[in-house]
Amino acid sequence: MGIAADKIKDLKEREAKILRMGGEAALAKRKDEGKLNARERLDLLFDPGTFREIDMFVNHRCVNFGMEKVEIASDGVVTGHGLVDGRPVFAFSQDFTSRAGSLGEMHAGKICKMMDMAMKAGAPFIGFNDSGGARIQEGVDALSGYGQIFYRNSLASGTIPQISAIMGTTAGGAVYSPAMTDWIFMVKNKSFMFITGPEVIKSVTGESIDFEDLGGAMSHCEKSGVAHFACESEEDAIERIKTLLSYLPSNNMEDPPIVDTGDDPRRTEASLDEIIPDNPNRSYDMKDVIRAIVDNGEFFEPHEYFAKNILIGFCRLNGRTVGIIANQPAVLAGCLDIDASDKATRFIRFCDAFNIPLLTIADVPGYLPGSHQEWGGIIRHGAKLLWSYSEATTPKLLLVTRKDYGGSYLAMCSRDLGADMAFAWPTAEIAVMGAGGAANVIHRKEIKAADNPEEKKKEKIAEYEALFSNPYCAASRGYIDAVIVPSETRPRLIDALEALCTKREIRPPKKHGNIPL
Repeated sequence: MGIAADKIKDLKEREAKILRMGGEAALAKRKDEGKLNARERLDLLFDPGTFREIDMFVNHRCVNFGMEKVEIASDGVVTGHGLVDGRPVFAFSQDFTSRAGSLGEMHAGKICKMMDMAMKAGAPFIGFNDSGGARIQEGVDALSGYGQIFYRNSLASGTIPQISAIMGTTAGGAVYSPAMTDWIFMVKNKSFMFITGPEVIKSVTGESIDFEDLGGAMSHCEKSGVAHFACESEEDAIERIKTLLSYLPSNNMEDPPIVDTGDDPRRTEASLDEIIPDNPNRSYDMKDVIRAIVDNGEFFEPHEYFAKNILIGFCRLNGRTVGIIANQPAVLAGCLDIDASDKATRFIRFCDAFNIPLLTIADVPGYLPGSHQEWGGIIRHGAKLLWSYSEATTPKLLLVTRKDYGGSYLAMCSRDLGADMAFAWPTAEIAVMGAGGAANVIHRKEIKAADNPEEKKKEKIAEYEALFSNPYCAASRGYIDAVIVPSETRPRLIDALEALCTKREIRPPKKHGNIPL
């Protein structure tokens, strides 16, 4: 055997040792817990045979507390690049079997190197988070490692898509990097995120709470809004990450991919002519409207469980990716509130950063009233929605299906906030407020002085409805570009999108605005 063969044999032996990760016992324990290991997750994400590992041989440099005698395979994180549906993607996957995937100086350095490569290449960056947190033996070096990752999260934001998959317990400072990325996927009953764990909370406040209620997938998808997807399994999470990537460009200098969906762009949908109830106080499911309009009825929805009074999600119109923001009349009558404003704002800013056109579908009676909303800062949170629509330069379409009143009319991307084309169904009601409230304000004295106040009130309500509870006053002023037959919505939106696909808009030069956070 020659020198080269000896060297190759040595290489293969070193690789084999590292590929054993935390050892057979640790890997078997993970399997018994129903969890994938770090490398299996990457194998499921990338197209077969395309993953190329980087920094396999990196190890820690810590000599404190006997750590100089401790070997940690790949320093607890697997990093590299490959193809997802034929497109380059960079990723890391923390290895819980190797010292609990704890993050130290070199572990963080590997992640930072991948982030730097992803930025240079203009490719998405995905992190599988499964770590016990900072490696305490490394002290401030571990804290520095987190800081370097956070800094790069900020630099990459709006430049390349960043996706976090929480595959185990993520606690303390480790939660902030996922929170700075664009999308967070969690797995029901297996993923947890919190700043302080149940034991610390109990010792400090006396409150008893378990992992799931404190920081489980449904808690963060339904209550806090920190996470966007609650998945049934790790495999489900990875498949949904791939689906999300299919809608996105690789970076902010590209347009989203155009896909041949096979759905006729001239298709009409007769059911839409009947979908708005005769009674204006009755609800309907806005998802039915969306599925009738978009290609093949496919609507990919983040934040499905959070702030259900507004819908956000990705779809395609004639193969082009579109981001949808729509009021949901079936929940809180579609009113805007604090959580709905935050949910929509962040989605609008993501779509604008990555050249994804926006379709806003409005059926909103107003902002949700109440002291809880006012004290919680609905003015500030609602202003974010106005800000984000005004700031966005991507093509913006508006469709008004029914109620569109007052400040919420403006907040749902009116022409004044930059809608490039605004459409309304004949059932649309565009006014400062509902007819009942308006009649009470305008004709209060007349109604009070009438022999029959109730009849007079009905008369004035009907009078106001005739004037404003329709789309034609707004259309006569040019605030609505076209009143359209509901069944013809799909081809009209597609035509508008095609006309606007080359839109360019220049804003005043500045470092950045001061969004009302």
